[in-house]
Amino acid sequence: MTTAFIAIDVQNDFCPGGALAVNDGDAVVAPINALSVKYDHVILTQDWHPAGHSSFASEHDGHDPLTTITMPYGEQTLWPDHCVQGTNGAMFHDQLNIDRAELIIRKGYRLEVDSYSAFFENDHKTTTGLSGYLNDRGITHVVMAGLATDFCVAFSALDARKCGFSCQVVMDASRAIDLGGSLAAMTEAMSQAGVSLITMADT
Repeated sequence: MTTAFIAIDVQNDFCPGGALAVNDGDAVVAPINALSVKYDHVILTQDWHPAGHSSFASEHDGHDPLTTITMPYGEQTLWPDHCVQGTNGAMFHDQLNIDRAELIIRKGYRLEVDSYSAFFENDHKTTTGLSGYLNDRGITHVVMAGLATDFCVAFSALDARKCGFSCQVVMDASRAIDLGGSLAAMTEAMSQAGVSLITMADT
């Protein structure tokens, strides 16, 4: 009862055919469905951007998607328009079992700041409220999987550790973008932070 499973951003735009498709992204759906029945507490996160979000390359003349700029809160990768509020791309994959979710954390809805982590916006100080929710429920350990390993999953795992939770990431129930070596870099960062990198067989 002190463990929560958090499924990160299993949304249409991150799956094949989506605006920001992660290679083999829909392969996480079946293992995440299997994981969701193993835990008493299940939480989902959902990228939920307003149209014209500041992280969209289309909002920055002369900048292509997957390039970086400096924002007031630090370096920001620019993305294709994706997971726009109310669009099909922002919806959960239709085969994802959402019935057991007790909480859905929507993130990235502030126009001026992006949000990878389930715990904080990219300014690393504006909270989503997830830490308080977990603490109020007496949860001390989180298990995570989803999209993408090297961005939203990794940032969530690192912030879980910063907030005092023990954390495991199910690597074979996650898929990465791997932008300029980001998968190796974030895998190392998670390991250094004390995140346990496990497989489905370990759950």
